[in-house]
Amino acid sequence: MPFKVIVTKDFDHMSEVAAHIVVKDIKNTLNNKDAYVLGLATGNTPTGLYKHFAKAANAGEFDCSKIQSFNLDEYIGLPGENAQQRTLHPESYSFFMVQELFGLLEKKFKETNVPWGTLVDQERLLAELKASPGDWEEQGVDKGKAVVIKTDAESEYLKWIRREIVDAYGERIERKGGIDFQVVGVGGRGHVAFHESGIPFEGNKMLLVKLDENTVANAVQDGHFPSKEQSPWYAISMGVELVYGAKTVLLLASGDRKTDPVAESLLNDPSPLLPISYGQIFSRKGGNMIYVIDKAAAKKVLENANRISQGGVDIENISDEVASKKVEDLQFFGNAHTRKHIL
Repeated sequence: MPFKVIVTKDFDHMSEVAAHIVVKDIKNTLNNKDAYVLGLATGNTPTGLYKHFAKAANAGEFDCSKIQSFNLDEYIGLPGENAQQRTLHPESYSFFMVQELFGLLEKKFKETNVPWGTLVDQERLLAELKASPGDWEEQGVDKGKAVVIKTDAESEYLKWIRREIVDAYGERIERKGGIDFQVVGVGGRGHVAFHESGIPFEGNKMLLVKLDENTVANAVQDGHFPSKEQSPWYAISMGVELVYGAKTVLLLASGDRKTDPVAESLLNDPSPLLPISYGQIFSRKGGNMIYVIDKAAAKKVLENANRISQGGVDIENISDEVASKKVEDLQFFGNAHTRKHIL
């Protein structure tokens, strides 16, 4: 299927264009079936999309009660004495979703899911990892690592995390028939969700992740935590195999910090060192891959537009167009009912 890159004027224009694409796919899909599975991301980048999405939903453009959502990731190690306190912590992704989307909807989704990282007690996790080194192994070539708990682990707590927190989330998505449309952002080093740079592509649908120092530093820089010492250092996350198992993946990027990873994901061969580069593999397998990026994030893409286009990527620069006029003209990749999940 085509690999589409849409370059927009700024964050607001990016958000409007992206929301239009999501809403259009929901309408097309619900014309042919009674349920829609939507994959959601957190962070600053999708917040504008969510506001436009909620506005369209509240105007009755589609039926929210037919939508089930699955978020990409959730922290382990948020402050709190128990799972409820951690879930309601203002920096939890559960809280974020209520604040930025779920709470804006007049008619609620049929079901919402966020990975169950807040159920894990980080102190106990660390103690069990230390006490049972033969029960797990690390994967990855950089500082962010996937912590792979073995199926025959002797630690009951670690075995419970693998079975009920990690594997069960992916299995729930599969029981729903997979994700119709997945929204993702991009980390400063090209990671998607908490699939950190260097973690292998294959065999990692759901991950227990020890976070990269750069990821933690960015969370502090963006104002989410006061210091690295007070930030979570673990998370539960979809891996790229599951993220790009959707029918359509829409990647959002805004600002100068995203310029290099966005361009590298299109210019270079796919590599686990740049997780979002998996989008090339996804597209070759028949998936619908869309980038909606603003001019700042697109600087190097536009500088290398001819080379990128020669690789089969369709670049549409609408950064100088009137948003409301151009959004309606955007073409999508066929009808929803003709597409298949890439599982």
